[in-house]
Amino acid sequence: MLPTPSLLGAPTRLYLPRASLVACVRGTMVRSTVGLDLSDEQRFSHFPATPLCSVGWMFEGDGELLARSAPASLASPRRPYESRLMFSGPQTAPSITWSPGPAAGMMLMLMPDALQNLTGLDVGAWVDRVADLREALPADWVAMAETVLTLPDDASRLACLEDFIEPRWQAVRPRLPLQAQRYQDWAQSMALRAATSSVGRSLRQVERRIKQWAGQPMRELRGFGRSERAFFMALAEAEEGRRPRWAEVAEASGYADQSHLCRETRRVTGFAPDELMRRLARDEGFWAYRLWQ
Repeated sequence: MLPTPSLLGAPTRLYLPRASLVACVRGTMVRSTVGLDLSDEQRFSHFPATPLCSVGWMFEGDGELLARSAPASLASPRRPYESRLMFSGPQTAPSITWSPGPAAGMMLMLMPDALQNLTGLDVGAWVDRVADLREALPADWVAMAETVLTLPDDASRLACLEDFIEPRWQAVRPRLPLQAQRYQDWAQSMALRAATSSVGRSLRQVERRIKQWAGQPMRELRGFGRSERAFFMALAEAEEGRRPRWAEVAEASGYADQSHLCRETRRVTGFAPDELMRRLARDEGFWAYRLWQ
């Protein structure tokens, strides 16, 4: 069985959204290392490439973002967060952060097409960007985020942000039902909505519409779906005490072969499949991956 989300006992939680928001909010991750005596190496956090947008809060401490493709090393170049309220667009490569001391924060993960409906944000302009929230989202979202920053606990913070999002989402949600429990389902649902839109239904128009909504083309979104499916299949095998059979995982997940799986896993996570599984079991910095097991 794989370990609990934090190997060192740091409070780390994944909150799934209320039922009315499942096609809009993917989840909210919360983590605190306050009160823990961590080494410098244990203060790195690894995140995979993702089609999601996110809003981040730093309640205590500070965070720094390593340069793109830089290894988890104190020698790697990095820059401090610009604000305690940060926004991240879809990321086409894995990312790593580092905290110089104890820290506590929260990350709200939003489906990119839903965020565009909610705010009018040009998601494509935010691919591979991380910046102060005030540069990206409207004033009412900034005010909500600032309020969340002042609240004392997870329950009140989650209630505040979900109560804010829900009426706005109900007002703009597409008529076609959307599925967002898995990237693959979400991408297929969005493709169906794009194909049945009353404004142009040619293949080129559908592809253009998907890229406008999600910030990335359909082939990239399908790649995230394959990667996620392979990840959960590998976790299921590991939980049963077996080493994942990568050739079978590749075939079942829609890859051309095992080499294709390995290439995409490196692109999304920065690691080969076996190395990723070892890191999940031993490295504190992979807590965000373990939350989804």
